Amino acid sequence: MSAAPRGRGRIGRPLAEIVLKQLDPLVARQGFGQASLLMQWPEIVGARVAGLCAPERLQWPARGRKPSPDRPQEPATLVLRVEPGFGLEIQHMGAAIIERVNAHLGWRCVARLTLRQRALPTRAAQRPRPARPDPAARAQAQTATDGVEDAALRAALIRLGERALAPQR
Repeated sequence: MSAAPRGRGRIGRPLAEIVLKQLDPLVARQGFGQASLLMQWPEIVGARVAGLCAPERLQWPARGRKPSPDRPQEPATLVLRVEPGFGLEIQHMGAAIIERVNAHLGWRCVARLTLRQRALPTRAAQRPRPARPDPAARAQAQTATDGVEDAALRAALIRLGERALAPQR
């Protein structure tokens, strides 16, 4: 009874799963139980709010010497880094942010927010702007859509045709 050679017969795993497992111990030092709160922050609170604030750490209350099993764990305080000048706005959204974070984590983990007004680290743009369309592809797309009467539909089809007919890079 020998085990199968390492790497054989294994189904590939998504890279995100592997990376998150490696990040979890690192973010645990900041009080986060899992990296998903940091990695999925824009999806949790929305792109607009995520552009104004980011989670820094979760501060858990000090535990007693003998935790009692009948007492639930006290919720944590989420420390947010907020762009200067937007602290009041984020403070007003605090209840909604706490609700969304708790819904993401699946339990009442966060009860309070603490705001630290500091500039957020700059992030690179999500997607680069598309390159200029190839003139030959544009001409071919225009001739293919000559029979379309609706101007908005024709313009959309031309844009689609430009991208589809452009040479691959």
